[in-house]
Amino acid sequence: MLLLPGMKAKQLQQYSHLYKSNLLNDVIPFWLNNSLDKECGGYFTCLDKTGNVFDTDKFMWLQGRQLWMFSMLYTKVEQKQEWLDAALHGAEFLIQHGRDAEGNWYFSLNREGQPLVQPYNIFSDCFAALGFGALYKAKPAQIYADIAVATFQNILKRRDNPKGIYNKAFPGTRPLKNFSLPMILCNLSLEMEHLLGKETVDTLTREIIHEVMEVFYHPESGLILENVFQDGSFCDSFEGRLVNPGHILEAMWFISDQAVRLNDQTLIDQTKEIALRALEYGWDKEHGGILYFKDIKGHPTQQLEWDQKLWWVHAEALVCLLKAYLHTGDERCWEWFEKLHEYTWRHFPDPENGEWYGYLNREGKPLLTLKGGKWKGCFHVPRALYQCWMTLEAILEKETSLTLQEK
Repeated sequence: MLLLPGMKAKQLQQYSHLYKSNLLNDVIPFWLNNSLDKECGGYFTCLDKTGNVFDTDKFMWLQGRQLWMFSMLYTKVEQKQEWLDAALHGAEFLIQHGRDAEGNWYFSLNREGQPLVQPYNIFSDCFAALGFGALYKAKPAQIYADIAVATFQNILKRRDNPKGIYNKAFPGTRPLKNFSLPMILCNLSLEMEHLLGKETVDTLTREIIHEVMEVFYHPESGLILENVFQDGSFCDSFEGRLVNPGHILEAMWFISDQAVRLNDQTLIDQTKEIALRALEYGWDKEHGGILYFKDIKGHPTQQLEWDQKLWWVHAEALVCLLKAYLHTGDERCWEWFEKLHEYTWRHFPDPENGEWYGYLNREGKPLLTLKGGKWKGCFHVPRALYQCWMTLEAILEKETSLTLQEK
């Protein structure tokens, strides 16, 4: 239903206030108060319902993400010393303990910083580069720029075989490539443009957009697959049939950001249509919310958690819909945003203890009451809250301007 201009403006203001308040008065204080390891350095990410630490292992991709979060807040929201101090606190631990002799970032360390798991996971490197790139904006020390750029260059070297010697797949039989790395590089290259330069980002952008929007794109469904053969063709297997609606929605706002940078409205419209298809495809019509995994042919998935409702999927979908609405004005995006907003805010946030639950069952009840762990940290929720807040403000400004022009 279309709202009158005054009603829409009020609604936008209410949404904007909600996302801003939850970010600054709930989620960020939760992590700031509970996650800094003041004895050994770095961040605790395994936090229970009330913020108590239940495991002290440190996972490098979450350390890099939290470094990025506090650096970004300091740069873009307010130059609060406690935010910069929190970022520097994490950076020092990462510099001292995070990498092997070749500069690859470990997957995990114990509390004191001794390696636990080898650097098999390239996303540790991706988020270290993201974090140090953002810290350089907040505090432009050359060491942070050097770490970010060297790590990014190492990612590009490992791009065709991300796991390297740790790859357990038998070579040659079923040579698949995965959607995750091109998706992350889409956002990472944009975030690091101040260090990489426009020319490098322009080149990468063309390659990444091609990968995401053509190589992994499945024309028959209009969706994006998680895995394809090296030549982009369809692989009829568990891996090849896998669809992750949340990944599609997150990737579409990454590509949309690139399209805005390129002033490419056609590409913006393409991301919107794919996002709407992913929502329609992934929405649980019985219980609401977005399913975690589906099989493109309707077969059972090998992921037993296929019907769970995850925090990051819904957070990224909210960002995607608001950006799509901002850039296209398509009312379907706003209708979906309101539907998803209602589901998300009814099930994920914990107003009593702070932050959001991460893992719900299909009916929408918490499976785990943790607020952080091995996979959930100070990233998706606060980043989405910030992005939604900023995008809602931009929509409000745009709609106000259009109303004034009509008068």
